[in-house]
Amino acid sequence: MRRIFPALLFILFGITTYGQQFTRQDTLRGTLTADRAWWDVTFYDLNVRINPTEKSIEGTNVISYRVIKPSRRMQIDLQSPLILDKAVQNGQELAVTKDGNAWFITLKATQAANSIQQLTLTYHGVPREAKRAPWDGGIVWGKDSLGRPWIATACQGLGASVWWPNKDHQTEEPDSMRIRVTVPAGLNNVSNGRLKHEETNSDNTVTTTWYVSNPINNYDVALNIGHYKHFSDKYQGEKGPLDLDYWVLDYNLDRARTHFEVVKPMMKCFEHWFGPYPFYEDSYKLVETPHLGMEHQSAVAYGNQYKMGYRGTDLSGTGWGLKWDFIIIHESGHEWFGNNITTKDIGDMWVHESFTNYSETIFLGCEYGKDAANAYVQGIRSKIANDKPIIGQYGVNEEGSGDMYPKGSNMLHTIRQIIDNDETFRKILRGLNKTFYHKTVTTAEVEQYINKNSGKNFDKVFDQYLRRKDPPVFEYSLEGNQLRYRWVAEVKGFDMPLKVDLGDGKEQFIQPGTEWKTIAVKDAAKFAVDKNFYVKIRKV
Repeated sequence: MRRIFPALLFILFGITTYGQQFTRQDTLRGTLTADRAWWDVTFYDLNVRINPTEKSIEGTNVISYRVIKPSRRMQIDLQSPLILDKAVQNGQELAVTKDGNAWFITLKATQAANSIQQLTLTYHGVPREAKRAPWDGGIVWGKDSLGRPWIATACQGLGASVWWPNKDHQTEEPDSMRIRVTVPAGLNNVSNGRLKHEETNSDNTVTTTWYVSNPINNYDVALNIGHYKHFSDKYQGEKGPLDLDYWVLDYNLDRARTHFEVVKPMMKCFEHWFGPYPFYEDSYKLVETPHLGMEHQSAVAYGNQYKMGYRGTDLSGTGWGLKWDFIIIHESGHEWFGNNITTKDIGDMWVHESFTNYSETIFLGCEYGKDAANAYVQGIRSKIANDKPIIGQYGVNEEGSGDMYPKGSNMLHTIRQIIDNDETFRKILRGLNKTFYHKTVTTAEVEQYINKNSGKNFDKVFDQYLRRKDPPVFEYSLEGNQLRYRWVAEVKGFDMPLKVDLGDGKEQFIQPGTEWKTIAVKDAAKFAVDKNFYVKIRKV
């Protein structure tokens, strides 16, 4: 159990860690503070109006919440320069004070434990504009190739409070949500879930109402506004017919029909390895966007311009990365890891990104075989920086190293080799999605699940790859027919098994420790370490 005192220090003074200074605002954003912890969101009813000419937004969010422990002060998050105009409960306007991007509301009504309460928030303003979405976050006020408005939201990391007021913490997912969006006539808005209603208004605007029937991350809630055309298909999946919906710019309709054919084989592969698609009730959608892409739940943002690979390039340098569209596969993989299984703290974002990055390798294995998959995952090692730990600082809304993508993927690939049974590994991936179905988790829970269901203790492996900067070093020398070897690693007593060829053409496991060991080799010239293990190798 984490103590309150360190979090209080963060809030009052800010703390420097890993060479970075964190402020009170970081802690208000990243910590489940007392003003957040006493209430649990059950439903968001978001109603917004978009003005493309002024790049402005206005609207309301009615929050239904369950009282866990009675309190009279509530923290709501809404990022500057947006303004929270008022907060109303039971017809009474409430007192509101602002502290940076946090708004503190003093309640009047009795907040009885286990009761369901409602709070109506009204807001307006010109939200932060994303200059390089999806990396910097905000709203993209783009134009399509015909110069028409093309607008989208992308706010992972930065937070959904960049464009609407909410409880902006990853522990918080409403059980369901309604999203009503009003835009100028001629434009379409596509959001998460199912389209329930579309209405033409007397002021030359159109309002679409979308309903999400499953829990959803705040940062996944999306607006996608443009001159869209829609087509659909069905996939016969593990839970029955799954609706596949595609929303693309009108002039890309024919192109998309062909390019998106990869979705069905992708679904077959991912359901086999990860379990049923987690949001059958809300359908699966690909929505063309003016930014590269994002894993918006049941409305996956697609902006790879109908190219193969990542923007037409192969991240692995092997050629295998140009056999498929990176954004479709990667962002769809997040439906299982990131959207179905969500981390409680952004510091544990590796659970989202490492597993999803590895879904690319899984897909290649399904389509082109194990050799192609192995080549690809080994190839992306060139992108590993080993700059800092993959797990970030907790409680301050800080992600760890970007190595959570290629290095995290290679850690999982290494663990797969140690388990040495693909059916067991597959059951672990499916089991994670079943055990933590629609839940928020910690790194510790994921680690414990893998340990328990693999029958192996990977604690030291996780510590070295996730909580240390560098991978382990396999140090060895060959003297005659003797192999002398050990691990050099920061984690005390590091003893990860390693698969090697001792010169007889057959691979076998050895068990290095941090002390020197020896073993006989048949042909020293043919000694080799299995390339599927991501380790550094140093001959001494």
